[in-house]
Parts: sequence; C-alpha cells; structure tokens
Amino acid sequence: MILVNQASAEPAADLKIAVPADRLNLAKRRWRAVAADGREFGFDLERHLHDGDVVHREESIAYVLAQKPEPVLEITLPADPTAAARLGWQIGNLHFPLETTAGAIRVTDDPALRQFLEREHLPFTARTAVFRPIAHGHHH
Repeated sequence: MILVNQASAEPAADLKIAVPADRLNLAKRRWRAVAADGREFGFDLERHLHDGDVVHREESIAYVLAQKPEPVLEITLPADPTAAARLGWQIGNLHFPLETTAGAIRVTDDPALRQFLEREHLPFTARTAVFRPIAHGHHH
C-alpha cells in the first residue's frame, strides 16, 4: 500500500490511472482507496484533496483522484435575478451544500429538498453527476 500525505505537484504523465473516491472521503483526513489497476492507497492528510489531484507518480504514470458521481437535483435558475436570489437563499436557509453551474443550482438528492422543490412548484431534474459544492454545508 502507498501512503499519501499530499497531492503531487509534478507535471502531467503519459498514462493516468483513476483512484475513485466519493466526495465525503475527499473531505476526510484519513481514508483508503483502491486504484483502477488494483493498487491500494492510504491517505493521512494535512489538507483534504480534490477531484483531479495527482496522488502518486511513477515514471510516466500518474494516479489521479476521480470523484465518484452521486445523485443530485439540478434546479434551473429563474431568468429574473430577484427570483434566482430568492431560490439561492431558500436552499441556503435549509443548510444544504450547493453547487452553482451555468444557469442552474445543484444540490444533493435529499427527500427534504425534493419536498421543498415540489411544494414551491420549482422544476428540477434528478441526475447523477460529480457534485462539487461551494462549501461543505452549515456547521454548528
């Protein structure tokens, strides 16, 4: 097993091998993963890692973190800036992390969020995507 303490800043490699990881593990300090080729990695980090970070290099091979897609709800932003700001405030007030994309907001697929969107008659699309929230949600 290879122990990783930080992302590598070395230049690009000829061959990239994915190290799949879910979003919640990427935010942890200590965790384990298995690369697409079966190589095992242990992580003992000072700072969390991100999708696309190179975690190990050997000659012309780079092991790259590949965040796993997860169920999300995508809400198209209203054209009216006031309505769009209100939507962002309402979702933020529920203390769920969100991701902004061009013309849409993504949130984790959660029953409470589905209920809110349906109650407010806000159209949404359920899909599976890599979720990169702006922040990690509200902490008390």
